[in-house]
Amino acid sequence: MMKVKKLGKKGSLQDLILIGTVLLFFAVIVLIGFKISSSINSNIQSGDTFTTEGKTASSQITGYYTSSLDNAFLFLTIGLSIVTLILAALVRVHPIFVVFFIIGFIILIFMSGVLSNIYSEMASNNQLSTEADQLTFISLIMGKLPLFIGIFGILLMVVMYKVWSYE
Repeated sequence: MMKVKKLGKKGSLQDLILIGTVLLFFAVIVLIGFKISSSINSNIQSGDTFTTEGKTASSQITGYYTSSLDNAFLFLTIGLSIVTLILAALVRVHPIFVVFFIIGFIILIFMSGVLSNIYSEMASNNQLSTEADQLTFISLIMGKLPLFIGIFGILLMVVMYKVWSYE
């Protein structure tokens, strides 16, 4: 039997915590950045010192900001999920640990609800609500983060514990 080196591969609940935290951090940064960009654009549009071309360019840049970073958030979510599933397939975990996984998974769903509420509170703020409404993917994913983490955690559990039976 050939010995395989341990490379620190994993795909577990820790990765789900990391995904939720990264998504919250990215969503908050994008929301605040979009607010700043919108404020700068409003000042440019109301000022008389800028030419028509400058005002048009500023409006286009603000429009690109919304769509590109909103789509980037969707790709980040999908990319982190795929990488975690691939890493989970590389780990061999005995099925007896499924009980501990389920207990930790329930705690993790609760924690993702807290992360979702953090974003929801920021997005419902009077100063940020108009910008948050324009970020459709971010608002959708962060609003339903416990559901996404729940579904993804079940997939992760199936991948992690199904590998055992084939080896």
